[in-house]
Amino acid sequence: MAIRPILHYPDKRLRVPGEPITEFDDELKELVQDMAETMYSAPGVGLAAPQIGVSLRLFIIDIAVGDEEPSDLKVFCNPEFIDRDGEIYYDEGCLSFPGATEEVCRAERVSVRAQDEHGETFELSADGLLAIAIQHENDHLEGKLMIDHVSVLRRRLLHRAMLKRSPRKAR
Repeated sequence: MAIRPILHYPDKRLRVPGEPITEFDDELKELVQDMAETMYSAPGVGLAAPQIGVSLRLFIIDIAVGDEEPSDLKVFCNPEFIDRDGEIYYDEGCLSFPGATEEVCRAERVSVRAQDEHGETFELSADGLLAIAIQHENDHLEGKLMIDHVSVLRRRLLHRAMLKRSPRKAR
């Protein structure tokens, strides 16, 4: 297992949509393990493969908070939404936007169909933080970012803040 570098906005690779996963092999399982180690060390509650420069339709989520709650890592390969319902505003953060949070409007409840790292299909209905995390991470698979969900003014401010934070130019 290895901790992989997380791409930071405005890196152009964050805008590349993920390709469908067709091989559920040891290489994919190793990628999932690397992503989990990377996410936990960051720390974060979710990580999408495009955030580490891997253009696959894969994300992981673990919303267990603190040491008293057991880990509940969920792996989503090739996810697709079955249903979205309601509306909720939530202050979201993102590992690709270090130190930033923005209020984002999401569906309050979602149902999703996906495959796990073994290729087994499952369906999951979620609300609360899990529903928000699923939508946030799925956006990464589409090349969509947290900044795309805010007003033009907030977008400009966030863009400038991220440029100040990292003097490196976007690739």
